[in-house]
Amino acid sequence: MINTEFDIVRRRYLDRINNALDHCLPQSNIEPQRLHEAMRYVCLSGGKRLRPMLAYATGELLGAKAPDLDAAACAVELIHSYSLVHDDLPAMDDDDLRRGLPSCHTAYDEATAILVGDSLLTLAFSVLAGVPPDQAGGECRLRMVGVLAQAAGTAGMTGGQALDLNAVGKNLTPQKLEDIHHRKTGAMIRASVQLGALAGEADDCVLDALDRYARYLGLAFQIVDDVLDETENTGTLGKQSGADRERNKPTFPSVWGLGRSQQMAEDLYQQALDCLDIWGENAYTLRRLAEMLVHRNF
Repeated sequence: MINTEFDIVRRRYLDRINNALDHCLPQSNIEPQRLHEAMRYVCLSGGKRLRPMLAYATGELLGAKAPDLDAAACAVELIHSYSLVHDDLPAMDDDDLRRGLPSCHTAYDEATAILVGDSLLTLAFSVLAGVPPDQAGGECRLRMVGVLAQAAGTAGMTGGQALDLNAVGKNLTPQKLEDIHHRKTGAMIRASVQLGALAGEADDCVLDALDRYARYLGLAFQIVDDVLDETENTGTLGKQSGADRERNKPTFPSVWGLGRSQQMAEDLYQQALDCLDIWGENAYTLRRLAEMLVHRNF
């Protein structure tokens, strides 16, 4: 099998983020051992690594070197991992399967899972704030921390999760559903791109174009996720299929219908690509990442 240019780049990103996570996570033989073991179980047991790859690809597009992007890549993946642990808890989505393995509270226990989420969130900011001065100046680091905090907080991911939980059993307008997922899913995708861009010393004009790319991509990603929950099986997804329907949660297929949802995802994908036109072929990796995420079956 011949590897394409994108396969090679993607493999490089995956190897890099996995090594960086292994380095920044506490070793499992350090007290408290069970907590550290669970943190590593959550973060090193696979995953698409979408957010780190977006950070690497964006930064490299703007001339940043991969080592200068490791902290941003780790930070967004640590927060994503924490969000999955808490989402899976019985008080939230009550999922026993994640990435084809027992979810954290199932493999360990609920109390440990809560502490794992708390610890990963804290570690994310520690990693990002600790970027060496020769990689990013203090002003840049402060701005990056602000971007991440905004995306992870009530204006972004946690606020979106709260709205999503509150929407169970309700009829939502398409606009309300979009707002939920611009926060719950889209905010951290946007942050991944923004952090990469800030590491690449992007000006406001460049940041705006890349942010629009990420905004379109984030919503398309969630629509595809909802579609796959309806059309794929548990083995393919690595988590329970049909779970949203069983919980009576509003999804894009339930609000728009399956066909219209698929078309909307495709339209958003094309809009995301249009935002990259100013870079031409230099944006190849960001284009291919968008393609991989929208035209996927997992």
